[in-house]
Amino acid sequence: MDKVIVITGASGGIGAELARQAGRQGARLVLAARRKAELEAVAAQCGSEALAVVTDATRRDEMERLRDAALARFGRIDVWVNNAGRGITRSVAELTDADLEAMWRDNVNTALYGMQAVLPHFQARDAGQIVNVSSTLGRLPMVPHRSAYSAAKHALNALSACLRQDLRETHPGITVTVVMPGVVATAFGDNALGGGPDSRTLPGAQRVEDAAKVILDVIEHPRAEVYTQASTQAQVERYYRDVGDFEQGAR
Repeated sequence: MDKVIVITGASGGIGAELARQAGRQGARLVLAARRKAELEAVAAQCGSEALAVVTDATRRDEMERLRDAALARFGRIDVWVNNAGRGITRSVAELTDADLEAMWRDNVNTALYGMQAVLPHFQARDAGQIVNVSSTLGRLPMVPHRSAYSAAKHALNALSACLRQDLRETHPGITVTVVMPGVVATAFGDNALGGGPDSRTLPGAQRVEDAAKVILDVIEHPRAEVYTQASTQAQVERYYRDVGDFEQGAR
């Protein structure tokens, strides 16, 4: 794979596994996360050219620094994967202002900063792909204790769609892709604000290797949207046909 790929949230979970799979395919990688030791360990598994850049994705200046580091090392960026994010375990009735601000900062701002950092480079070349890792909950708000996380991912999906439409006429060589995983067997649940169930123990949790494989495929064959589990799209279509009926059936 002759691509330069930037991946945020690459020190664990889906981001780390995507890096390992892309590295095995020959991609040149720029990996970003806040945890230095974990990030460098992943980079060491991805080939001698992989670059680890300690980055706080919630800060615009650090995302711009990440872009500059990638360009300094490889001269171009082909794919930018906005994978950094965080969940929450809180019902709507319990949400605080701080909860909402945290979910927006960690799941929307991080991706917005990444999109805006790399976009001028992509526009200058009329080439490139932005991959925003969202969630099935960004289409199917059916887990009440993930309320604010679900709302943030709905917002991310909307921003992605609007950017895709903005670019369609002016820069058709740029692809904006939304990836929607379901429950994946990672430490996502442990890391959620307010704690919560360990995603690795939930029934039907998808292997992280399988989720990352879907993302790698959408990088090799770019398209607008993809679910990491085929069964999810049918659920989403049913939900939007009749929300009330779906919600009654889900109880």
